Amino acid sequence: MKIKSLLLSTVAAASLFAIGSTAANADTVTVKSGDTVAKIAAAHNTTVSAIKTANNLSNVNLIYVGDQLEVNGTSTTSSTSTSNVSTTATTANNANTSATTQSTSQPSTASTTHTANTASTRTTSTTSGSDSSAKAWIAGKESGGSYSAANGNYYGKYQLSKSYLNGDYSAANQEKVANNYVSSRYGSWSAAKAHWLSNGWY
Repeated sequence: MKIKSLLLSTVAAASLFAIGSTAANADTVTVKSGDTVAKIAAAHNTTVSAIKTANNLSNVNLIYVGDQLEVNGTSTTSSTSTSNVSTTATTANNANTSATTQSTSQPSTASTTHTANTASTRTTSTTSGSDSSAKAWIAGKESGGSYSAANGNYYGKYQLSKSYLNGDYSAANQEKVANNYVSSRYGSWSAAKAHWLSNGWY
């Protein structure tokens, strides 16, 4: 009876030792770039289901480089996965925040261009208005604005030399010749007016 009990105790102890050895000898692998659970399972003669159960994986298609996975054990949740997910989420949030900040801080090119064009248009309009005013002022001084005013060799609204008009006394030709004359001699009607004010003629 004592011998039988001793044998049973020895067998039980051996069984416990064997179980402990199995748990202690569980393989742990570090996930590398390109690894999948199926690939790891094939390399260690186990199954995807066994790895999923041993590591409490909620999604066998979602593992990260650096994760520690048990391929023959029965324990433990990989804390590295949680850490990687958290890090990835933080990085994505930081990238989104940076992109939003950059977008907000950049001035609108279209708005700047529109403002510049508007300013240019206003300057041109002011110049044109000033020249038109000077042109009308000179016409008033020279002929009272009459296209048929004659004074010796000078004729028309701007009292141009008849040789300049070349026999064509039409209003259109007077305007054209006057513009060409002022542009070539003074550069603008405003400059011609300034000369007139200084000298009494242009």
